[in-house]
Amino acid sequence: MSLRGAARAVFDAALRAADVHPLVRRALGDVPLPATARVSVVGAGKASGAMAAAAEQVLGDRIVDGLVVVKDGYRADTRRVRLVEAGHPVPDARGEAAAREIRAIAERATADDVLLVLVSGGGSALTPAPVPPITLGDKQTMTRLMLAAGANINQLNAVRKHCSLLKGGQLARAAAPAPVHALLLSDVIGDPLDVIASGPTAPDVSTFAEALAILDRFDLRSRTPPSIVERLRRGERGEIPETPKPDDPVFRHVTNTVIGNNRLVVDAAADEAVRLGYGPHVLTRSLDGEAREAAARLVALAREIREGRGPVAAPACVIAAGETTVTVRGRGRGGRCQEFALAAALAMEGVGGIVALAAGTDGTDGPTDAAGGIVDGESARRARALGQDPRARLENNDANPMLDALGDLVTTGPTNTNLLDLYLLLVEPAGR
Repeated sequence: MSLRGAARAVFDAALRAADVHPLVRRALGDVPLPATARVSVVGAGKASGAMAAAAEQVLGDRIVDGLVVVKDGYRADTRRVRLVEAGHPVPDARGEAAAREIRAIAERATADDVLLVLVSGGGSALTPAPVPPITLGDKQTMTRLMLAAGANINQLNAVRKHCSLLKGGQLARAAAPAPVHALLLSDVIGDPLDVIASGPTAPDVSTFAEALAILDRFDLRSRTPPSIVERLRRGERGEIPETPKPDDPVFRHVTNTVIGNNRLVVDAAADEAVRLGYGPHVLTRSLDGEAREAAARLVALAREIREGRGPVAAPACVIAAGETTVTVRGRGRGGRCQEFALAAALAMEGVGGIVALAAGTDGTDGPTDAAGGIVDGESARRARALGQDPRARLENNDANPMLDALGDLVTTGPTNTNLLDLYLLLVEPAGR
């Protein structure tokens, strides 16, 4: 098997380990459900449709009501839980309407019912019910500004939570006093409950003041819609109640359970690498920072391994998981994994025996249909032979067209899961 083939085989094995169905079924076996309780199911995220289908297999006709919101194309076969598609990463009116329906379902639940909440990455953008007078257009503008500035998911969600009807524990507040059981698929480094999909059922540790500070850190206060800035300022002054904190009584009947995280995909990738004859080296499960800088570091490590100076002997498979960021300065098309791949192609130009694959386990990378990219030491040369300038493409944040022209995109379609990104570098020993 070629290096490229082996890299894709390792990635595919990781995706298989991220299948949500067994994770949901196993978790529901541990959820105490009174025999007479009526179960309502709500949720949001790229994997929430598949999670709802798995919940239906376990609970059957005990589910009396339900609505989950998924990204366009991330559908699943459900009978009792209604699926609604909505915009991601920039929220739209479909998500806003669905979020208000979810809130209404939660508010109808009584102390004798159970609210089952199914949450995965993407859930924050998919349920954008803003607090008046903030409009959906205001939140869309704020989201675009923060993404383009390179804000990470924690920073983006801290601002979102303080402009929302559901986020930051406010879904739990709406459901009280009904028992709430939330199953969470984590796409966030470290699995913080308050950050996964902006923590609709978790206490919020962020504050209005911190949200304002985040806007200031990226010099966005003057460009952020006035309705958002004014709400954050009023909250900072104590004129608006904070999101519910850890000591709030609404959480007495709330259980949050992380049913899967990126450890699943990292471990599966390492196992597959061993099966294929590559010594695995798990570098980190919390890769972050600028995508192009992370690519340079990982390629440098791969080159050391190839030359016999690394922490593991070649043939080897360097594995990292996490979520990098891209500070958008150009007008091109791509995503963090494709930017990583293009930067890696430049960093390893002319070097044989190394292949780099970077892809999102959710099947999408940025506003594209690709999950990521796979490159080697010949990718940059092949691009120039096609009349492409890979350095100029990188500076314009325009990896997608070049990788597409080279046949170097990784495309999976919707995976119905979301356990962060996976970064793989397969290395052969020098001279092979």
